[in-house]
Amino acid sequence: MLVLAATPMGDIGDASQRLRDALGSADVVAAEDTRRTRSLAKALGVEITGRVVSFYDHVETARIPALLDDIASGLTVLLVTDAGMPSVSDPGYRLVAAAVERDLPVTCLPGPSAVTTALALSGLPVERFCFDGFAPRKGGQRREWLRTLTSEQRAVVFFEAPHRLADCMADAVAVLGPDRRAAICRELTKTYEEVVRGTLGELAAWSVKGARGEITVVLEGSQPVSAEPAELVDEVETLVAGGMRLKDACAEVSAGRGASRRELYDAVLAARSQS
Repeated sequence: MLVLAATPMGDIGDASQRLRDALGSADVVAAEDTRRTRSLAKALGVEITGRVVSFYDHVETARIPALLDDIASGLTVLLVTDAGMPSVSDPGYRLVAAAVERDLPVTCLPGPSAVTTALALSGLPVERFCFDGFAPRKGGQRREWLRTLTSEQRAVVFFEAPHRLADCMADAVAVLGPDRRAAICRELTKTYEEVVRGTLGELAAWSVKGARGEITVVLEGSQPVSAEPAELVDEVETLVAGGMRLKDACAEVSAGRGASRRELYDAVLAARSQS
């Protein structure tokens, strides 16, 4: 079968006994970085007896057929990435999807994840959340992405590179306002772990000083605010001008602003008749 296994993000003590057993017994170990995986096994006192193959972004597609054949022939293929859970912003989901399509068994050894660790540490309401991977690199695309979060009522978790963090936080203030709460989690489980909590305005000021290491950001979900339909007419017309049907535009705007879709639709028609 195919076995996905979470690996420590920093603290070697987070490695599970099941991970240790799997590293020592798997017929094939598919690793994002073979050197790091061998170093991990050595640190855990485990000897990898199976075949070790590289499985990173640029070779992932090419490696899949042979790994599926290994599984189909009765071998155990262990998939590990550099840190955390495979498939979560790391290689893996294509292999899982291909194995499922061929009706091959897949299981997972749970363990460390930057996403759930950051959520737990954020101090924000995270009963409902979504994960958005890495924030877009380019400013225009990043601001457009942030605009989609304006009315997102779930907490949002995303990764950011340290050298782009200050720009990302500045854009977040510009798009979402300075008062929305968030948490910046840095170097989780490592020696210099740090969690900075506050408003976007406070975090933007803090991030200007520079940050190092791996960054995970948790953004508080938006608070539903009821608005009068007449106040939302311009937002609807903007979406319509962009090619959206009036009915769909009213549904999208009303959903995030606590307004009645029918009343908003009537308000748009009324505004058009007056103009």
